[in-house]
Amino acid sequence: MSELVFRTARAADLDALVQLLADDALGATRECPSSPLPTSYSQAFAAIDADPNNELIVAEQDGEIAGMLQLTYIPYLTYQGSWRALVEGVRIAGSRRGQGLGRTLFEWAIERAEERGCRLIQLTTDKQRPDALRFYESLGFVASHEGLKRTLGN
Repeated sequence: MSELVFRTARAADLDALVQLLADDALGATRECPSSPLPTSYSQAFAAIDADPNNELIVAEQDGEIAGMLQLTYIPYLTYQGSWRALVEGVRIAGSRRGQGLGRTLFEWAIERAEERGCRLIQLTTDKQRPDALRFYESLGFVASHEGLKRTLGN
């Protein structure tokens, strides 16, 4: 496996990122990787890019985007006013899964959260992804809370 390079996503990456998000059973039902992309993607990218507490990270390998995730840093009053990192939008390209890239990406993300002074790093995973849950548990994540979500009308 050649070296992974981690960097902040650029606007020019947006098409490839949406393709990654759509490249699984659940993402295929909720993403729209058409050309051109719906403007909602570029608006979301601009908001993430402008927010110092958000980082959209890509993992490049052999000059191609091999994976991605978003880190959001959130201040809390709990844990004596600590920060935590929220991980979202994790994807590894289908052709590159099973090669250890996800583990390397997460090790990098955990280190990054520590650099930012976070006390916790958290994520949610869809119950329809039992393999993902096992993967996160192998990284030391613990299913200690029950997460709830509600879709809104927007």
